[in-house]
Amino acid sequence: MRADPMVTLARQMLSSRRAALRGQCPPGGAASLPGGDPARRELEEVEAALARIERGLFGGCERCGGAIGRQRLLAVPEARCCLACAEARDVRG
Repeated sequence: MRADPMVTLARQMLSSRRAALRGQCPPGGAASLPGGDPARRELEEVEAALARIERGLFGGCERCGGAIGRQRLLAVPEARCCLACAEARDVRG
């Protein structure tokens, strides 16, 4: 079976971001900082996206089960939900 070029590209993008973020995260993680650490939270999102790739779940919306658009995945490869669900979540707060 041939790998989807989108998944291959996303894996490369996420792996590069993970490497960069690991250098920014303080030892001890977000729990060691008041208010948490944005780099640590981003690293956790990137690692979760890489795990979804490995499980074959990358590109599926965690809210509605639909597909996350390719353009959204190119812009935000760690996206957990489609644009419609993300916008609905943002409106609700």
